[in-house]
Amino acid sequence: MSLTELKVTDPVCGMQVDPATSLRSQYEGKNYFFCSPGCVKKFEADPAGVLARHQQRVAKQSADKHSHDDLPAASPGESSCCGCGSGGPKSTNADRVRPTEGQADAIYTCPMHLEIEQVGPGDCPICGMDLEPKFVDPASNDDQQYRDMQNRFWWAVAFSLPLFVIAMGPMVGVPIHDWLPSAVSGWVQFVLATIVVFGCGWPLLVRGVKSFRSLNLNMFSLIAVGSLAAFFFSVVSVAAPGIVPAAFFENGTPPLYFEAAAVIITLVLLGQVLELRARQQTGGAIRELMQLAPETAHLVTSDGERDVALADVAKGNRLRVRPGEKVPVDGRIVSGESTVDESMLTGEPYPVKKLDGDDVTGGTLNQTGAFVMEAVGVGNDTVLSRIVQMVAEAQRSRAPIQKLVDTVAQYFVPTVIACSIAAFVGWAIWGPAPQLAHAFVAAVAVLIIACPCALGLATPMSVMVGVGRGAKEGVLIKNAEVLEVLTDIDVLVIDKTGTLTEGRPEITSIKTFGELSEADVLALAASVETHSEHPLAQAVMRRARRDELSVPDAANFSSDTGSGVRATVNGKSVLVGNPDYLKGEGIQTQSNEQTVVDDVALDASKTGSDGRQRVVATMVHVAVDGKHVATIAVSDPIKASTPDALAQLNDLGIRVVMLTGDAEPTARAIAGELGINEYHAGISPADKHRFVEELKAENLRVAMAGDGINDAPALAAADVGIAMGTGAGVAIESAGVTLVGGDLRGVVAAIHLSRKTMRNIRQNLFFAFIYNALGIPVASGLLYPIFGVLLSPMIAAAAMSFSSVSVIANALRLRVVKLA
Repeated sequence: MSLTELKVTDPVCGMQVDPATSLRSQYEGKNYFFCSPGCVKKFEADPAGVLARHQQRVAKQSADKHSHDDLPAASPGESSCCGCGSGGPKSTNADRVRPTEGQADAIYTCPMHLEIEQVGPGDCPICGMDLEPKFVDPASNDDQQYRDMQNRFWWAVAFSLPLFVIAMGPMVGVPIHDWLPSAVSGWVQFVLATIVVFGCGWPLLVRGVKSFRSLNLNMFSLIAVGSLAAFFFSVVSVAAPGIVPAAFFENGTPPLYFEAAAVIITLVLLGQVLELRARQQTGGAIRELMQLAPETAHLVTSDGERDVALADVAKGNRLRVRPGEKVPVDGRIVSGESTVDESMLTGEPYPVKKLDGDDVTGGTLNQTGAFVMEAVGVGNDTVLSRIVQMVAEAQRSRAPIQKLVDTVAQYFVPTVIACSIAAFVGWAIWGPAPQLAHAFVAAVAVLIIACPCALGLATPMSVMVGVGRGAKEGVLIKNAEVLEVLTDIDVLVIDKTGTLTEGRPEITSIKTFGELSEADVLALAASVETHSEHPLAQAVMRRARRDELSVPDAANFSSDTGSGVRATVNGKSVLVGNPDYLKGEGIQTQSNEQTVVDDVALDASKTGSDGRQRVVATMVHVAVDGKHVATIAVSDPIKASTPDALAQLNDLGIRVVMLTGDAEPTARAIAGELGINEYHAGISPADKHRFVEELKAENLRVAMAGDGINDAPALAAADVGIAMGTGAGVAIESAGVTLVGGDLRGVVAAIHLSRKTMRNIRQNLFFAFIYNALGIPVASGLLYPIFGVLLSPMIAAAAMSFSSVSVIANALRLRVVKLA
């Protein structure tokens, strides 16, 4: 187990923390570790009591047979951290939760404060926003939070409308007081406002009260103060008008602000509904991915065949996949053959032929044939599950620019409260009659219009939508920091094999000598190579399977490592190897190797002047009964999309450097073919890592694209590592971006996505900042000396909601942006 996997429990809040990076305190000679300064303070105030409560919690968890024994003791609505807002390391326990669990058991987290995690839904103790599940469950598709808030909003509208008419009707000539006496009108307004404020708006008020208790002031602090101030002032005006100072009176009576309190709550509920709806839409990318897997699988046993739930499939099970069905899990074909649509992974529309021994991926679509497969990766170990988890974690991550927002927000609410008090004092001293009435309206308007919800939504909404947009294009972003860094990349370092090229040798030309046909030669060579594990042998076998050749059995197999192999096939002596191997057996080769290379034609957008694309190929010679009968060219073809991707990178002004472990001639040929001016051959993994570090030392932003285990150190060292999804798992783990289809054009898409997402974030922050910069002075009464207009708290609430809507709408534009 690595040091990063060694976690200990914070005895105060139960969070799992890394002892290497967490805070610590000693008690009776033993070290204890904590997620935040708040937990340290609580521990040091009463260490014996904290440890006693911690032991009770551990004992309770051990006795509990709940499926989440290893989670910190927390109940719905109760944070797994102390809520101090210090931003300690987040719990890693929740990462073990399967995406398919129900709502009651699911782990919920705050998208703006990732250290906050709990079992079940609730609200964040720091910012007050609704928590959201760490994993999306496509089976339940639960939207209880959204539906609850939507119901509250519509009930608030139903009761606010008559209240608004009663309060504002006389101002527009509606004779409300002729139908409803003033004394009765006040109590009717009281009843209607009570239903809206304390019935529909109760969750908002609770969050506001919590924020003052924990001193984590947020948007709900301002909403609670503003709406409750308007409500209780009105209650006093109705129940005991005699104690209201005369400076508040308008037309001889104290004013009522019941409609302002109700409309404020209604508009805030509208903002919450829109925000929850937008977040549901951002989760659409994850839901679409998870729904690629079927709900059941056909389990094949010695007793026959039966259908089982996907969650019940175990590693090693044999499963039947019929035509038109989706592959249930990752596995390997053990009998049968078919063509499989892998477009969900590769983006390529053409089906891939799958034969006995080939790997298949869960979620891909079987087409023409039927086969039996052995389950290799199930549950969270499938490619599809790892993709879903990566997208979900990235959508919850925070861009470095969010630190600016956090810093501003830390001082924002206290500043707004100070501005509100200043507005009240200013109007009370210098304002026109009735001074206190004007002062009260201005103070409440400042509190409401300055709610920082737009500021809080600006970054996470863009990140969630941007990451989801990338996932639909097969570009998986590990976290929001990658999005920000990728925007300013100067140099892209590219591995050759598997990145610029297909990554596995293929037969690209066969030249025969004598009477044997290409098919005859290939069948004989495949017979001998069946017993070899060499990559060139695998290329011969793949071509024979693709051409559906009948491969006879071979006998008397022998090999000369690195040179060639020989065997007896149908009574004939067959040799397959390099020229030296044949010469050692007294066999003279008959072809010029360059002629064979010139015959290699690849499907690529960039070709030579003769219409063919030349590549460096390895020559495999075949001899039968002492005569040279064929030369086979085996090469690692350049991906068809590579030339176009490199051209686009060049248009973006990004310097491209190719690093490869291959020999100089091969590297030079590939670089020349692709127009890459800078390349380095014979590079070891350590050399790749060192090269990336040297570029970074020149103050360059470096991205590294690769697919192999040998690329992992350089991927980790780069500012942004970009892994081909078709490559090694360790390379993907080391990277910040994974291109599911292994297409280099995904690098271009990732750069476009990062730039457009960061532009969107900056636009959102501009909207939020400029809104507050203009809104607070206007609400304070800046326009009154000029136009005689004092902003109503209702109008302030509408403006506040509009600011949130503008930020959400702008972020959702990322769903339709072009990435090429």
